[in-house]
Amino acid sequence: MRLIYRFSIVSSFIGLWITSLLPESFELILGFILIFTFGMIHGSNDLMIVNRLSNSNNSKFFSILLTYLFVVSSAILIFYLVPVLALSLFVLFSAYHFGEQHWEETLYGFNSFLKRIFFFCYGMLILFMIFNFNPEKVVEIIYEITSYSLLEIYSSEVIITLVAILFLLISYGLYNKSIKMPSVLRELGLLLILGIVFKASSLIWGFTIYFILWHSIPSLLDQITFIFGDLEKKSIFKYAIAALPYWLISLIGISVLFLIFKNEKHFYSLFFAFIAAVTFPHAIVMLKMFTKKSA
Repeated sequence: MRLIYRFSIVSSFIGLWITSLLPESFELILGFILIFTFGMIHGSNDLMIVNRLSNSNNSKFFSILLTYLFVVSSAILIFYLVPVLALSLFVLFSAYHFGEQHWEETLYGFNSFLKRIFFFCYGMLILFMIFNFNPEKVVEIIYEITSYSLLEIYSSEVIITLVAILFLLISYGLYNKSIKMPSVLRELGLLLILGIVFKASSLIWGFTIYFILWHSIPSLLDQITFIFGDLEKKSIFKYAIAALPYWLISLIGISVLFLIFKNEKHFYSLFFAFIAAVTFPHAIVMLKMFTKKSA
């Protein structure tokens, strides 16, 4: 088991220990602090990755930069005008992005189509595990964002369907040796840990533990390796320095959004609108990065 997984396991249980000691209001504050630091930093160097993908071709980089900014602006606009569509797309993009981070390096022999299905189903399983243990809060947030009141999110039925699909895909992968059993056992252990965390934590704190420890930090390490070719302290420092201005711009951006729309939208609406605006292009950049790595 890689060192990062051992670190994430230990830190997850430290997060549970914090849950037993502190009130939910403090968990909420700490959760947002972590999301706005580590969580946002892991998506702050997309343009550096784009530059690496474009082989420092200035004209190509400028074109991609304009596309990136267009996607961010469009996401914010869609969240404001058609929040139901924006929230649905956010969940779909996030699901694929989460699953890709977990399995991209271990699905050796899967064709591209099956790989995409696997990534999506696995990420969606994690999201619906979070929803399943916090249904009332999920319904409340959905109503705040979309003004639609749901009586049921059908998380149990969705989870059963996703597990069935993943079981078939994993069985196929084990049969033709596209997946190694240690990878399957590792992820089963992870799902068990996440189930315990989501059951014992509030919605935001449970999501924070997953998003920071099991997604953002591993993603940061992958990005640093892709950009600089190693994980030396010098490379980590360079990455942090390069990410700093984009991170500050992101913080300013969400502050401006809050000031502009504070009388029209609640905090969760603004928070998820901004996170979605960053997630859409980030997920695409990560897809391109992983595709280039596996080429």
